[in-house]
Amino acid sequence: MKGSCLCGAIEYEIDQLDMPISHCHCRTCRKAHAAAYASTAGVLRAHFRWLKGVERLSSFESSPGKLRHFCSICGSHLVAERPAQPHVIVRVATLDDDPGQRPATHIWCSHDLPWLVDEGVVPCFPEWPTDR
Repeated sequence: MKGSCLCGAIEYEIDQLDMPISHCHCRTCRKAHAAAYASTAGVLRAHFRWLKGVERLSSFESSPGKLRHFCSICGSHLVAERPAQPHVIVRVATLDDDPGQRPATHIWCSHDLPWLVDEGVVPCFPEWPTDR
């Protein structure tokens, strides 16, 4: 499976997701992605390869020992890692292919903000609402 950043400057490839997909609601994921949560999954380092644009990667240590890697051009957050661990954490929404899995859990929900929780009651439209 291949993945990439928004502008296409960086591409990566994974053989498989080695851990379940989780929606992480922690404060740092929320801030890093400017979203209510980030969809993530662990991939063993042996199953992960940068294909293009590694010189365009920037990194930020968001908490002690945890690096978040993102595109220096478009800002897309691609992976996070703790270098001593045997896996990286892929931002699943940057995959260009269907991983064949669905989310298994929501984690760090204790960090939720009341105004970001929709509880399934917010209307959903396939594109823009018709009255727009």
